Amino acid sequence: MEASVILPILKKKLAFLSGGKDRRSGLILTIPLCLEQTNMDELSVTLDYLLSIPSEKCKARGFTVIVDGRKSQWNVVKTVVLMLQNVVPAEVSLVCVVKPDEFWDKKVTHFCFWKEKDRLGFEVILVSANKLTRYIEPCQLTEDFGGSLTYDHMDWLNKRLVFEKFTKESTSLLDELALINNGSDKGNQQEKERSVDLNFLPSVDPETVLQTGHELLSELQQRRFNGSDGGVSWSPMDDELLAQPQVMKLLDSLREQYTRYQEVCRQRSKRTQLEEIQQKVMQVVNWLEGPGSEQLRAQWGIGDSIRASQALQQKHEEIESQHSEWFAVYVELNQQIAALLNAGDEEDLVELKSLQQQLSDVCYRQASQLEFRQNLLQAALEFHGVAQDLSQQLDGLLGMLCVDVAPADGASIQQTLKLLEEKLKSVDVGLQGLREKGQGLLDQISNQASWAYGKDVTIENKENVDHIQGVMEDMQLRKQRCEDMVDVRRLKMLQMVQLFKCEEDAAQAVEWLSELLDALLKTHIRLGDDSQETKVLLEKHRKFVDVAQSTYDYGRQLLQATVVLCQSLRCTSRSSGDTLPRLNRVWKQFTIASEERVHRLEMAIAFHSNAEKILQDCPEEPEAINDEEQFDEIEAVGKSLLDRLTVPVIYPDGTEQYFGSPSDMASTAEHIRDRMKLVSLKRQQLRHPEMVTSES
Repeated sequence: MEASVILPILKKKLAFLSGGKDRRSGLILTIPLCLEQTNMDELSVTLDYLLSIPSEKCKARGFTVIVDGRKSQWNVVKTVVLMLQNVVPAEVSLVCVVKPDEFWDKKVTHFCFWKEKDRLGFEVILVSANKLTRYIEPCQLTEDFGGSLTYDHMDWLNKRLVFEKFTKESTSLLDELALINNGSDKGNQQEKERSVDLNFLPSVDPETVLQTGHELLSELQQRRFNGSDGGVSWSPMDDELLAQPQVMKLLDSLREQYTRYQEVCRQRSKRTQLEEIQQKVMQVVNWLEGPGSEQLRAQWGIGDSIRASQALQQKHEEIESQHSEWFAVYVELNQQIAALLNAGDEEDLVELKSLQQQLSDVCYRQASQLEFRQNLLQAALEFHGVAQDLSQQLDGLLGMLCVDVAPADGASIQQTLKLLEEKLKSVDVGLQGLREKGQGLLDQISNQASWAYGKDVTIENKENVDHIQGVMEDMQLRKQRCEDMVDVRRLKMLQMVQLFKCEEDAAQAVEWLSELLDALLKTHIRLGDDSQETKVLLEKHRKFVDVAQSTYDYGRQLLQATVVLCQSLRCTSRSSGDTLPRLNRVWKQFTIASEERVHRLEMAIAFHSNAEKILQDCPEEPEAINDEEQFDEIEAVGKSLLDRLTVPVIYPDGTEQYFGSPSDMASTAEHIRDRMKLVSLKRQQLRHPEMVTSES
């Protein structure tokens, strides 16, 4: 029977064990009767409950029952005393009926109890409250009977409720914990074939029950060693003394079972955590080896242009984003596994390390594949970028080659040729870079089979390889065509440079010839003072003419070369129709002036030679000198020479040009006249020698 079941009855305090003892150390059971009619059934229930509390040893010492009838009637007291026979006949040793101050019928009462003594089995005495100490020590009596024993019924009842609740909960908890622990041990013996049901948990919190037990034990022990509030020595109630070892025993059992339960929970938690880790590991592994690998298998192309490669890169970034979520789970799982490994549970080390190794292998392999794919796409993007740049360079070079060359001069041609060579060199560098990028990309593609999970990627790789090789071959062919066109353009431009050079040199030859003509007319004017000097001048003039002839011939050759080059270039020379007439015109003018110069020098030589013969003091052939014809000839030559000095050089176009300045011509003419005067004087001397003698 539990106090909580009959709590309303117990609160009525129909009977109680105060903790006091008689002189035989028997417990004192007090039944306080009141003015109201006592419910015998409730009293019987109360007595049954109270008598169930003491131990058998304590019961064997007997009970002293105090029936407080001071506020009740004799018939009620008699009924209660008789009821004790039925409730606790063997345990009751003495019944003390505390009579009221009013007088009961002494004979009736005494006769009745005496008459029933043998039948009752215990002694019944009628005593006043102040005489009760004859049978029971005052310290064992409550204040109601003039004693010093402190008793608080509600306090006792509350503690009893706590004790019974603790006892009930702890006993139930012990059974549950034992079931859980034994089930766990059985599971261990069966090699963990089946773990304890995770839903099988204690019905109450063990920590709360333990705390309640400790508080209860502390309070029981405190009441044992402390005095009452009034400072009077107090002995604990027997039930309290009995409750302490019970509480301690329950606490010890609870602690033992709870410790085992905590270990079971720890093992269960570890197993649960391990199973969760296993489940998550398999989720990661299954996704990476399943959908993740399928995504990578489906992405094998490299694209055929920059835009296509960029689209593939964007798609790959989406795949990487999905993988990143699973890699984050991998990092978390790896940390959890590392924490479990650090815990040092040897029984799980092998399984944990196996899980960790499996997870790491799959994740690292998948990460390597992602990185490989990213590097492959980046290499493809760079390859297509170089190919596009090279294609643009080839287009620019081809466009430059397709435009007809119409330079203004040789310098512009040289500049254009230099630009052409630079573009061709840039194309060579670009093609070399394309080959390097393409070879690197081919090397990466050749390594793709190492992570294809057994899938045959030969067909896909062949398409990629064919595309790369096709791009490189196409660029090589385009570059070769451009090189051939550059060779033709280079030859043409070199011919044009040569053409311009020939035209420039031909024009220069015309300039040189013009300068020679100008020098002939302006500086070659002297005829010499004697025949010897005139001959020297004539010889110099011939050499001068030879220089002019070489210049003319050089110009003619250059113009002939321009004609050949124009025929080769299929173009008309801009200067051939201008330079050649100029060259011929200047040369014609030079020839006319040169011939005139030769005639004058030859006439001067003849004049000076004849004059020198006549003017010699001792002529070898006097008879010849005396010939009048020679004098006439000298005079005629001199006059003719003087006349010729005054005549300009007339060119075919009708223009005229004089040798030197008028003053130069006057000086030359004056010198000829002086020589003619000397000849004339010599002639007179020869004609009239007497005139010379008389004068002398």
